Amino acid sequence: MAVLLTACSTGAGNGRSAGATSFDASQLAKTDIDRVAEAHQREIRASLHVLAEKLYRRNPREWRKSGEAGIETAVARIFSAAPPWNLPELEGRRGTEALALAFREDYRGDRVAALIAGLGGMIQRAFNDKSEFFILDDLDPQMLHNSARNVEIAAWKLAHDQDSRGGAFLLSNELGPAGRNLSFEREFGRIIGNLDLLARIIADKANRSIVRVMQSLATAVFLPVPIR
Repeated sequence: MAVLLTACSTGAGNGRSAGATSFDASQLAKTDIDRVAEAHQREIRASLHVLAEKLYRRNPREWRKSGEAGIETAVARIFSAAPPWNLPELEGRRGTEALALAFREDYRGDRVAALIAGLGGMIQRAFNDKSEFFILDDLDPQMLHNSARNVEIAAWKLAHDQDSRGGAFLLSNELGPAGRNLSFEREFGRIIGNLDLLARIIADKANRSIVRVMQSLATAVFLPVPIR
């Protein structure tokens, strides 16, 4: 690596245009798996962003709870939280603990924010709280698998859980005379697919096994995704 970096430096000194290539020295410290993990993480984040926008449009009362001026700023608040996914109203809850708030009848905060930040924080834990990966980084396929199952549970709860009056905590998929709107289901499917595929890639590459827990979605509990 040192030889390659020295060669790049020497080339620049010999009159080569610095703008001729977009070489990034950090790429030398990445494996193919690292790049794949980053690509999957970007896709998952994009799907979460789409879900946040769509849920706010179906549930405008929720973004108004945040005190923001509109849907765009309400979504930006979730994705720009610092530290990531830690919103003040969650009071330190992260991952599945934050996610569960969206389906609690006594919760008076922004349910969309709780759901998306909960999912985002849980998945971020499965990625070892990192957004960039290098040779020495080691992802756990079991945590990615558990996250995928938790997304399935969250999607089921979103479609089926009701409050004491029989109403949905959050409106999502729509089945009506105008047609079927299953776009929420598709975005959840993309997240699950990305997590499952990455879990299998890492498990195969490292010769690890994934423990699969069979649960009924109607009674399922969120699986652990601890910080390693």
